[in-house]
Amino acid sequence: MEKITEFILPIVQKVNAYLSDYILIILLVGTGLFFTFATKFVQVRCFGEGLKRVFGGIKLFGGKQAGGLSSFQALATAIAAQVGTGNIVGASGAILIGGPGAIFWMWIIAFLGMATIYAEAVLAQDTRITDENGEIHGGPVYYIKKAYKGAFGKFLAGFFAIAIILALGFMGSMVQSNSIAESCNTAFGIDGWIVGIILAVVSAFIFIGGVKRLASVTEKLVPLMAAIFLLGGLFVLIVRIKYVPETFGMIFKYAFTPDALIGGGIGYTIKTAISQGAKRGLFSNEAGMGSTPHAHAQANVAKPHDQGVVAMIGVFIDTFIVLTITALVVISSLYAGDGILAGLTGKEYSIATQGAAAIVSKTSAMQMAVGQAMGTVFGAELGSSIGNIFVAICLLFFAFSTIIGWNFFGKINVQYLFKNNKIANIIYSVIAIVFIFLGTLLSNDLVWELTDFFNYLMVIPNVLALIPLCAIVVKSSKSNKESPLKN
Repeated sequence: MEKITEFILPIVQKVNAYLSDYILIILLVGTGLFFTFATKFVQVRCFGEGLKRVFGGIKLFGGKQAGGLSSFQALATAIAAQVGTGNIVGASGAILIGGPGAIFWMWIIAFLGMATIYAEAVLAQDTRITDENGEIHGGPVYYIKKAYKGAFGKFLAGFFAIAIILALGFMGSMVQSNSIAESCNTAFGIDGWIVGIILAVVSAFIFIGGVKRLASVTEKLVPLMAAIFLLGGLFVLIVRIKYVPETFGMIFKYAFTPDALIGGGIGYTIKTAISQGAKRGLFSNEAGMGSTPHAHAQANVAKPHDQGVVAMIGVFIDTFIVLTITALVVISSLYAGDGILAGLTGKEYSIATQGAAAIVSKTSAMQMAVGQAMGTVFGAELGSSIGNIFVAICLLFFAFSTIIGWNFFGKINVQYLFKNNKIANIIYSVIAIVFIFLGTLLSNDLVWELTDFFNYLMVIPNVLALIPLCAIVVKSSKSNKESPLKN
């Protein structure tokens, strides 16, 4: 098995590097720019409306719906999937490899992604169907087939469905459970197999309960996990408050001159910073990937535009709040002031961050950052322990919420491929639970690379379908007269 991994891993890494450095940047930036201008900056024009729809009638008990979910439940399910290891592990890894400037490019990708995800949510609402049992089915496979009729449309839809089942339903959930197990072992000394059993049992309970139980869990879990993370992150930033201005300065400085930090030619280093921002930005907010439209298709709203603006707020919360807090904690603690990476450049920085690729798949950077900040208040040893516990708790909430969200997205595509066959649904759930358990026992770089690979593949058919359906999105963005709030 090790020989097979050693043979396949470098091949997948090379393919992923090409996809993330070139194709992914072109698709994400190009699509975001296209819909930003086509909708006349809907992410700016309708931002206030989106906030009002999310927070104006927020309820932690959405109640039973005749079919589908409330708008807030759909958003909570989408955020549950978006806010995962990408916000902690992914952001930390992007900073280590691409420098603090990678966060600037994450912001750019997210701003443009707000227009992209608006389009995804609108089209998911526009093309969703209701079966004879009153169950709602929607997502990219349905608008892909609307964009391309005939055999080509069926092929693209099937290609997308298989990619998302493998990327999110199986390997992605394995990655998330691995992060939970590693952080719990570091913080509490709990063996991975114990964590695996607990995760498998709780996941099975939620999976079996279907979309209603999932929505009931996410609408309560998401606000709670956000509150814990934001309070902890703000405490760290208060401790490091004198370094926060320097931190923002580093983000903007190294966005355009990363060579001054990570070494190498200016062209190469800027490409590295941008590609890390694009790659980890996609893994974090998922705009353009085609995952969260499955949740937004379930929302009971007056018109597609209403859920489109809600979807934009999901990306804003994910990147401009949660991920930014992570970035500020890491940079202010490791790079600014008395941080262990402060003042290093070129070869010194490369040596200090040697093995950064491995750190990306672990929680080391965030643990070191929080530990160093906490050490300022509680002393080095106690601060390190508190930092490990804080990261473990956050990852437990973030990664587990992503597991249940991604499983739901995968199941929708299993239902599409197998015509809602109950046996196929059961087999899918069992395999997913096995992968969740295995993820707590293994630490396999190949799984991470394969997850990224299939994530990238999902982007291609999704984006190819968004552009031809632009007229529907533009028409929806013009119909922004107030509708009654339905949360």
